[in-house]
Amino acid sequence: MIPELTYDQARKAMDEKAFTCDSTEEIKPLETILGQERALRALNLGLRIKDKGFNIFISGIQGTGRKSAIQDFSTALAVKQPVPPDWCYVNNFVDSSRPRAISLAAGQGASFKKAMERLVTQIPPALREAFESAEYAKQREAVVQKINQERNEIVANINALAKEAGFLLQPSPVGIALTPIVEGRPLTEADFQQLPPALQKKINEEREALNSKMGEMFRPLQETMRKVDKELLDLNRRVAAFAVAPYIGGVRDEFHDNHEVIEYLEEVQNDIVDNVPLFLSTQPKEQNTPAIDPTRNYRVNLIVDNSRTVGAPVLSEFNPTYVRLFGYSEREARFGALVTDYTMIRAGTAHLANGGYLIIPVERMFQDPMVWEGLKQTISTGKLELEDPVSRMGYMVTKTLRPEPIPFDAKIVLIGNPQVYNILYNLDPDFKELFKVKADFDTEMDRTPENIELYTSFMCSLVTKEGLLHLDPSALAAVVEHASRMADDQGKMTTQFARVADIIREASFYAQEEGSKTISRKHILKQLEEREYRSNLIQKKIEESVTKGLYLIDITGAKVGQINGLAVFSVGDYAFGRPSRITATVGIGREGIVDIERLSQMGGATHTKGVLILSGFLHERYARTVPLSLSARLVFEQSYSGVDGDSASSTELYAILSALSGVPIRQNIAVTGSVNQKGEVQAIGGVNQKVEGFYETCKALGLTGDQGCMIPHSNVQNLMLKEEVVQAIKDGKFHIWPVRTIDEGIEVLTSRPAGALKEDGTFEEGTINDLVQKRLQEMAEAVKAYHP
Repeated sequence: MIPELTYDQARKAMDEKAFTCDSTEEIKPLETILGQERALRALNLGLRIKDKGFNIFISGIQGTGRKSAIQDFSTALAVKQPVPPDWCYVNNFVDSSRPRAISLAAGQGASFKKAMERLVTQIPPALREAFESAEYAKQREAVVQKINQERNEIVANINALAKEAGFLLQPSPVGIALTPIVEGRPLTEADFQQLPPALQKKINEEREALNSKMGEMFRPLQETMRKVDKELLDLNRRVAAFAVAPYIGGVRDEFHDNHEVIEYLEEVQNDIVDNVPLFLSTQPKEQNTPAIDPTRNYRVNLIVDNSRTVGAPVLSEFNPTYVRLFGYSEREARFGALVTDYTMIRAGTAHLANGGYLIIPVERMFQDPMVWEGLKQTISTGKLELEDPVSRMGYMVTKTLRPEPIPFDAKIVLIGNPQVYNILYNLDPDFKELFKVKADFDTEMDRTPENIELYTSFMCSLVTKEGLLHLDPSALAAVVEHASRMADDQGKMTTQFARVADIIREASFYAQEEGSKTISRKHILKQLEEREYRSNLIQKKIEESVTKGLYLIDITGAKVGQINGLAVFSVGDYAFGRPSRITATVGIGREGIVDIERLSQMGGATHTKGVLILSGFLHERYARTVPLSLSARLVFEQSYSGVDGDSASSTELYAILSALSGVPIRQNIAVTGSVNQKGEVQAIGGVNQKVEGFYETCKALGLTGDQGCMIPHSNVQNLMLKEEVVQAIKDGKFHIWPVRTIDEGIEVLTSRPAGALKEDGTFEEGTINDLVQKRLQEMAEAVKAYHP
């Protein structure tokens, strides 16, 4: 019979004497990223390479330091890089719906905005002063005098002509009216109607003829008035240009090396000159009517200000909606409608990270369906284009802004889990072209002396940064041991540092409550116990059901076709093991092995595969010369929530062998392990929880000293059992048998030899294999007799 495991094989203890310090206060804090050499090499490439498409996808589970690693790594690179330019939007005087984007050196954006703010306060008084000056009045009077003199001459000639024709020129609401004069006095309309029709007709004809002559006489005056209007307009433009030139010139001199600003200032000056009346209007404002600000179109909307940025920006967007990433235009109510203009454009995180690094958690990004397509478009085109998100969804919207796109050059870093990476890689052909660098964050690291030293440095950094109590050597040893337990490997330690940090934080709290100056082993263990207590209510309810006999489990004696399997259940972040009774019945037939879990649609695909493998084993071993004429039924008793996984396939096989041989199986042993068709027992997951689950059941029902678990030999390296279970093994109250094959396992369970295959194809007399083979031969003959 195979040897049991010793207590020191069930848990790899950490000798606290290996730590030469009295506490982490004497240790140097960690200055590197721990346990992620593979990922760091990928980040080093992805962050430095400038070629198109070499953006990064950081793949790993939460808590492995993905965010802090990329933040620290990119920040270290960013400080050595140049500061990107400022960006602002200004009015487009040709098409106001297409605001212009202007780039300025870092820090100059704020200066330009202030310069334009100063300019718009100087322009109105300068214009008023110029147009209220005596010099302007003199020049304007000279121009106006021309038209007045010519108009007076024409009016005098028309008056003389009208008087000679018997009419009087009088002003009217529609111009100049010709009033007939009879007997020296002008006629009213009533008087005119009293005249004989023939006389009325004559007067009207004469009036028409006179109107025609008057039109010909006024035509030169109209041409002259057009010339005068043009001269006045030119005068106003010259005066306005002269008035604003010093102020615009000052801004031009300040930004003389930026051609975009110079071009914009020319447009500003032309617009001011073209709209002088708006600056000179003194009409009273109507009640409840917003005043028109003629300077609004000359203000600068600074959307990216890098005046305080050191190196390239490194930004994380943890709420990556479309508007937060790519910006938006605000709207305000005017005259009962929502309107917008370029001054209401707001930058997104992509604008602010332009020229640097943008970090986005990919799972949150897909909460907004438009973000992914918008991000791909931005990377592919190299342009940041602000677009109304409603219009991107295909809906018709009122006229809105389409600002000039801004060139985009930033490294995009997505953070997500491996499943999301695989989905994007396989389903989106653009993904592999845009994110060519994958940084895979591992969940574990080797438990070597060098890494343990780095692990303690991490703990020192944590407690120093957060003001926690320092850890003494016993606490350091406890944390290292639990890190191996979290990794499910004696030779590894977890890299889920967020969870490790929570353990230390809570342990520090318990130590402070106790009045301790440092964290010791008992505080770490207390934290682990308290966390388990907060989460194990369901586990305790199941144990209570076992003790009350509601959930049937035998932990003593031996029975044919019945065995205790082990399963792991998860409730949130807490996993625990529990035993499950598995039974097998056999009879004559040709159905083979029938999986009741699958037939009841409570078994998963992996479990079904495991059951099918059992048929392969039986055929390989026992049906070499005779057909396998077997009808067997397998079931997890009192299982109502479904079964999946193949970790119980060896357990099920033992039950079948017991049912066929008639040899009872020890009920004081619980079994886990998968099996292949050759009878080799294979590794499974959750071995610690499974062993501990059966131990807790035995403890609840009563430890007898001969109980234990049988596990795959390849899982011994994964054992990091609780100290209570290790002590029970040390005291001989609990046992663990590691097996490599089904033959080894059946010997432990039945205390009878498995039996080796002889040259004639039979097995040693009286062994388990011999009994099974003979029983199957009997069943084959019976089937043949009934169905010849």
